[in-house]
Amino acid sequence: MATFARPENALKRAEELINVGQNQEALETLHSLLTSRRYRAWTRTHEKIMFKYVELCVDMRRGRHAKDGLIQYRGICQQVNITSLEEVIKHFMQLSTEKAENARNQAEALEEALDVDDLEADKRPEDLMLSYVTGEKGKERSDRELVTPWFKFLWETYRTVLDILRNNSRLEALYAMTAHRAFQFCKQYKRTTEFRRLCEMIRNHLANLNKYRDQRDRPDLSAPESLQLYVDTRFEQLKVATELELWQEAFRSIEDIFGLMCMVKKTPKPSLMVVYYSKLSEIFLRSSSHLNHAYAWLKLFSLQKSFNKNLSQKDLQLIASSVVLAALSVPPYDCLYGASHLELENEKERSFRVANLIAFDVESKLENREVLSRSSLFSELVAKGVMNCVTQEVKDLYHILEHEFLPLDLALKVQPLLTKISKLGGKLASASSVPEVQLSQYVPSLEKLAALRVLQRVSQVYQTMNIDSLSKIIPFFDFPTVEKISVDAVKSNFLAMKVDYRKGAIFFGNKSLDSEGLRNHLSAFAESLSKSRVMIHPPVKRISKLGETVPDLVELVEKEHKRLLARKSIIEKRKEEQERQLLEKEKEEEAKRLKQQKLTEDAEQKRLANEFELMKIKRRRDEIEARELAEAQALLKETEIFTKKKGKRPILVGENLTKQALLDLAVTEKLREKQEMEKKLQKLAKNMDYLERAKREDSAPLIEAAFQRRLVEEAALHELEQQREIDVSRQRHSGDLEEKRRLSRMSENRVIFQERVLIRRRAEFDRTKAERELMISNVLLTRKEKREAQRKMIYFLKTEEERQKRLHEEEEARKLEEMARRKKEEAERKAKLDEIAEKQRQRERELEEKEKQRRDELLGRSSASAVAPPSDPAAAAVTQHPVEASTAPAASTGKYVPRFKRGGAAESSGTQAPPPENDRWRNDRRTAPVAGGGPRPTWSSSKERERGPR
Repeated sequence: MATFARPENALKRAEELINVGQNQEALETLHSLLTSRRYRAWTRTHEKIMFKYVELCVDMRRGRHAKDGLIQYRGICQQVNITSLEEVIKHFMQLSTEKAENARNQAEALEEALDVDDLEADKRPEDLMLSYVTGEKGKERSDRELVTPWFKFLWETYRTVLDILRNNSRLEALYAMTAHRAFQFCKQYKRTTEFRRLCEMIRNHLANLNKYRDQRDRPDLSAPESLQLYVDTRFEQLKVATELELWQEAFRSIEDIFGLMCMVKKTPKPSLMVVYYSKLSEIFLRSSSHLNHAYAWLKLFSLQKSFNKNLSQKDLQLIASSVVLAALSVPPYDCLYGASHLELENEKERSFRVANLIAFDVESKLENREVLSRSSLFSELVAKGVMNCVTQEVKDLYHILEHEFLPLDLALKVQPLLTKISKLGGKLASASSVPEVQLSQYVPSLEKLAALRVLQRVSQVYQTMNIDSLSKIIPFFDFPTVEKISVDAVKSNFLAMKVDYRKGAIFFGNKSLDSEGLRNHLSAFAESLSKSRVMIHPPVKRISKLGETVPDLVELVEKEHKRLLARKSIIEKRKEEQERQLLEKEKEEEAKRLKQQKLTEDAEQKRLANEFELMKIKRRRDEIEARELAEAQALLKETEIFTKKKGKRPILVGENLTKQALLDLAVTEKLREKQEMEKKLQKLAKNMDYLERAKREDSAPLIEAAFQRRLVEEAALHELEQQREIDVSRQRHSGDLEEKRRLSRMSENRVIFQERVLIRRRAEFDRTKAERELMISNVLLTRKEKREAQRKMIYFLKTEEERQKRLHEEEEARKLEEMARRKKEEAERKAKLDEIAEKQRQRERELEEKEKQRRDELLGRSSASAVAPPSDPAAAAVTQHPVEASTAPAASTGKYVPRFKRGGAAESSGTQAPPPENDRWRNDRRTAPVAGGGPRPTWSSSKERERGPR
């Protein structure tokens, strides 16, 4: 990857790549710039680069690249300009949202375009075949191809932004805004799975915030602004969960709000608490937890009555009626009757936890826990004056079901009241936060309660009743439903009854030996006999007779009483011992169960970790396969395999094809096409051969006849043309003879004119030659003077530079010596510097020796060329100017010498000849100085030099 001196260059290069359509290279260029440690100081250019980077990531749907870039940019501008990061993230989310909306609108437009009357006219064969193979409708397929990828990218965008902004005090507002937008996304498109993951992600962020308290930019939850943002986010999560009907997730959101408030030891505003209790009551109603639902409605009633100043009397009456009806809907018996000790403990712990959620006591202790029950609920209703605010129908229903004893008429009196109550309800105008109140939702529970009260009252009055009679006094349900209700009541020890279908009767009261009625039947019978005996015989006579008959009766009774008490205490002790043993056994079993559960949880965690690693590996493998599939599909498009051909099965994009398989398929397809084309050409050539042979067989006699006619015509034409040519040649010859006789008279004058012209041209040539030689000699002298001046200047500059360099080296040496004196502890470094200096001096000596040898060789060559006698005017010019001869050896040898070799002698003598101005290398190769001045002649070889100038 290329490196850039400035970020602006990288941005410019990326824009150029985008303009030519190379988005991948542009993305890699910007990513390398963001990850480089060279540009860590924030500038405005970084912001422009980041805007362009996120646009490329959105266009190419590269979520991972976007996340890496945003993390790097957060590190760059975290302490400098955090607002820039906020703007970039907002732009990123806006682009992702726009792309998703555009894809959705495009899919809707496509669906509308397909909605036509004549399906056979607009449906293509390949569309019909694809719909039959895949089993999808047009809208589903268009959504999967157009909308789903962009929605996945938008969801990944929300996750990326939340992960980047988590636990950052400077970006709390943006974090809350992103969470709200993610909630609205899940709500708008009914994304329940993504909503659960989003809630879990936000829950983990808060847990990590509470776990790692030593972070630098950790938000302070004790600050009112931060706490309000976190609370608003959780309440928005609660609202969306209830609208999506994810009741389990809604209850967890309630626990999140309570846990957050317990963390900061504060209670939210009443307006938020109204939303809290309204959603909590809705959750409990969906879970059929009528007791908790009634308590939540009671809290909601108290909040509205205390803080809502605009609450109308009608709305207050409706809320109070809903509270009372919710309380009446609670079953009048304990559903956990006969449960095990462990189940009771778990239910008790769960009840305490729910009680804390309802009471919203952020500083609750174990000893202050309140046990919720139906009786305590009605006590609070009376104490808080709820019964004074309800409608008359609800009040009458309460008195009938809870206080009046009407065994046979209870259900008949309740039925018209329930009919009136079911018509009450509606939206509260003065309490917008409270959900719509519909009293009809409590009618089934109230009918069940009325049936239970009828059975309870009847069981206290009757021992036996006909099934038909019981069905008449309970008009709400048929007898099977009544039997089901009674079974639950009997199981919870609320009723004691039996049904005998053979006799068609119901028996109230339990006749087993364990029942209270049969357990004390002997004592009851003894009491009845005692009363009868008292009535028959007066007490005085009985006492005197007993005293006379049984004198030691009192002592016997005392002894028997003591014996029975002792036996009772022994039995109680045995029961206690048995219970203690059972408790110990249950504790041991519980400890074993907890240990086994812990082992199971550890194994489950290991299994989940292994599955997570396997999923990660699988995801990477899928990404690689998807990338290979994309490349293979691009290859298919290039080779035009997707084009439909007659008699060929179309290749579907959704098939699981690898890159190698598609390559093999492409090669096979091309080979098959080539073979088909060769077969077609062979067949065509064969047909053309047959046709051509038939044509030639038919045309052969016609061609022969035409050829014979043409021979006769051409023979006649040849004779005519030959005779015409002979006549023309005779005429031309006679004319030429006449012209020759006419021009023979001027032959002597031509010879005289020719000699005159040659003499004049020879004289002009000699004069021009002398002028040119003079000009060449003058130019050579001028150039020689310039070269001498330049050489002297270069020598002076070089000498001055060497002097300055020597002075600088002496100054550096002095500084080094002074530093060596001050820093004696750096002996090892000094030794290394001395060794380096020694090597440098050795190289300089070697260079000087080589330079000296080269200078001697050049001086010897120059002197040899100066002693040699000149053989032509050019050599004479060289003899007159030895310095020029040393710089231009090409003139003496007739061969080309490069410029760097021509200047060797001048460099060795301390001077350097400057290159001639506006002079090309061919002039140096073909020109030589002339003694008399003027331009130098050009010679291409030694033979031309010997002949001289032309």
